[in-house]
Amino acid sequence: MRAAPMLQLSNSVQLADSEIELSAIRAQGAGGQNVNKVSSAVHLRFDIHASSLPPFYKQRLLALRDSRITEGGVIILKAQQYRTQELNREDALERLKELILAATKIEKARRPTKPTLGSKKRRLEGKSQRGSIKAGRGKVDY
Repeated sequence: MRAAPMLQLSNSVQLADSEIELSAIRAQGAGGQNVNKVSSAVHLRFDIHASSLPPFYKQRLLALRDSRITEGGVIILKAQQYRTQELNREDALERLKELILAATKIEKARRPTKPTLGSKKRRLEGKSQRGSIKAGRGKVDY
């Protein structure tokens, strides 16, 4: 099987061909005679521990709660969306790249805020107004 091109994650981080294991398998699902004969789906395996990724990337990936990452720290992706092996290979590599980059994004810390005095007053006024509307729905006493 042909080696995958080097995967560029950022200006300073890239993955070598040898770190990503790609194998062709038969696709699942409907597709007639062709799907049973041609190995067009691609199975991608990437070992996080054995990779040349910086420690920060490895820590973030291993901390992810993702079903595609095994307990041993291996990312397993199956690409079978397209009819050709080349397109499925590109899709698998792109999905690997997206997974790694998504893990390294640092979310902005949320600071809890208090509601303003005006919003508290508006909320209470709305509640009392709604209460008076509901109170007016009672039985009428003659």
